[in-house]
Amino acid sequence: MTTTPPRPDSPYQSYVYAYPHKTAYRPLPERPGLRELWAGEAQDALSLYLHIPFCEVRCGFCNLFTRIGSPEGLTTAYLDALERQAVAIRAALDEGARFALAAFGGGTPTYLTAGELERLCDIAEQRMGTDLRAIPLSVEASPATATADRLEVLAARGATRLSLGVQSFVDAEARSAVRPQKRAEVEGALDRIRAAGFPVLNIDLIYGIDGQSEASWLHSLDAALAWQPEELYLYPLYVRPLTGLARRGEQESQSAWDTRRLALYRTGRDHLLAHGYQQVSMRMFRRAASPQAGASEYACQTDGMVGLGCGARSYTSRLHYSFDYAVNATEVRGIIDGFVATEDFHHAEVGHRMSGEEPRRRHLVQSLLQAEGMPLADYRARFGSTPAADFPTELAEFTARGWLADDQDRLVLSPEGLAHSDAAGPMLFSPEVRSLMTAYEAK
Repeated sequence: MTTTPPRPDSPYQSYVYAYPHKTAYRPLPERPGLRELWAGEAQDALSLYLHIPFCEVRCGFCNLFTRIGSPEGLTTAYLDALERQAVAIRAALDEGARFALAAFGGGTPTYLTAGELERLCDIAEQRMGTDLRAIPLSVEASPATATADRLEVLAARGATRLSLGVQSFVDAEARSAVRPQKRAEVEGALDRIRAAGFPVLNIDLIYGIDGQSEASWLHSLDAALAWQPEELYLYPLYVRPLTGLARRGEQESQSAWDTRRLALYRTGRDHLLAHGYQQVSMRMFRRAASPQAGASEYACQTDGMVGLGCGARSYTSRLHYSFDYAVNATEVRGIIDGFVATEDFHHAEVGHRMSGEEPRRRHLVQSLLQAEGMPLADYRARFGSTPAADFPTELAEFTARGWLADDQDRLVLSPEGLAHSDAAGPMLFSPEVRSLMTAYEAK
């Protein structure tokens, strides 16, 4: 694997799941109050995200904000802090604020015991006023922690989607990605998940692992398809600073790795399309006629997100904010300890102001990277202009590369553009965000 920065022409610059990235966040000296931040914000269809920063192991590719294991009493202390934070945030929202969507992420939420998961749901419902049984609720899990008692709690409390991080059904590839699991353990977890009756099962797979061939990739895909998951996410492998794979050093030229990942992506995409799946984005595929995990009334481009936990983000129209971010184990432990010790959660500490053209860029990034693209009428209704007028240079480059489809009513990526989503997204970043990300010192 390569640990050097991606080549300028690489299809794999960075995974853009939100804009701007956390590495563009900076400390907010004025520490704005949450009530002030949420005043005047649309709060009729918010998204709620609860972050659990614990895992039983750290995968070699992982650069998420998480710590391995927890000393005696830490998960209880963390939930105590989460409850204090929930009380402070709910007081900052309007009395009529309503949530349309909820998710538990991490880390690994199912690292918590069944009893602790009950308490997590209680915090969401009793402190935040969220009826988890009335809205879509997505939960992430690992094979080792997808135990029957935990799954029973989540199903009873209204979870509609269970996402299992498998990455590969080939044991040798799992070891290569520093993910110590056996296929039998994965199959057992999937059996328990299906028995629990979640409407949507998602399976995460990764391509580009050392030693992975087209044949072994298809083997993993077919092993996943045997469970008829409603959703499948296909992730290209990234090797990021301070991760386990990065410490191994370079094993393959970036040019060869890019070529291999792109070929495996196309193989996976075509295989899923041939098996009745619809492509939702570069990564996401949904089985035709299966239930959707999201809420039709929620739009990630426009609506706010309320994040609870030290690794969660919150979005208002004027500010995206969170706590500090780190990958290094020592730094992560320090941030979690600081979160646990916090009594006053009424202020935003770290974030990025969404001023100037940033809301337009965010709307474009969040929309264009979806296979269905962006209705031009929606953009015009919100901003009173067109993407071509606001971002002529970027879109002209997309056209020159053959990344845009010919559609008069929507801005849509072509199949080749969708394949290059991880290059297209970063090209839409503002100069300010690029500068902040470049200046960020990984820790």
